[in-house]
Amino acid sequence: MVAYTLIRSKRKTLALYIIDGQLEVRAPIKASKAQIENFIASKEQWISVKLAISKDRLEKREAFRLTYGEKILFLGQEYPIIATKEGHCGFDGRAFCISHSMNSEEIKSACIQIYRDLAKASINQLVAQFSEIMGVAPKSVNITGAKTRWGSCSQKKAINFSWFLIMAHPEVVEYVVVHELAHIKEMNHSKNFWAIVKGILPDYNERKARLKELQKRLASENWYSN
Repeated sequence: MVAYTLIRSKRKTLALYIIDGQLEVRAPIKASKAQIENFIASKEQWISVKLAISKDRLEKREAFRLTYGEKILFLGQEYPIIATKEGHCGFDGRAFCISHSMNSEEIKSACIQIYRDLAKASINQLVAQFSEIMGVAPKSVNITGAKTRWGSCSQKKAINFSWFLIMAHPEVVEYVVVHELAHIKEMNHSKNFWAIVKGILPDYNERKARLKELQKRLASENWYSN
């Protein structure tokens, strides 16, 4: 029997989660040990495959380092990180230009700041463009460091976007922008909400699916390690 962490709650069913290379079992308060372990045994093959994938991603995250010459994403394309003696950090259309003699963590911090600046400029432009098309007006637009949400919209019509989003293909960025702007009209994921999104982006399902490509890559990268 594989080692696992057990979390009991008022839930009605058993469920398995693979988190950072470890198996987590969520069970009803009254579920017996036999029921839990029989459930785990019935999912043995699934657990084995998922644990292997999770452990591989964890190893890659732990080994993740940025150096000069490394390539990173911007709007779906890879660009190299190059050293510059001018002391100015930025993106020149061909590369991420970083001050020379930086260590891996300093390079990462510099790249994150460049990403934030790029996200602010590009996403604000898209928000303005699609706000006019959709007839909505967000109260504010903010760039955050959220790792699990591409975007969000509050009840007060304040919209947030993760800077990670700027790594995605332009069509994917457009989808997330339209998605959050649609929430200004519909604060849910009802049929009406998706009808609004589809009215602007008929191929939104394809764009949405492409986000998984970036999610898989980011699962093997650790942008916030120390």
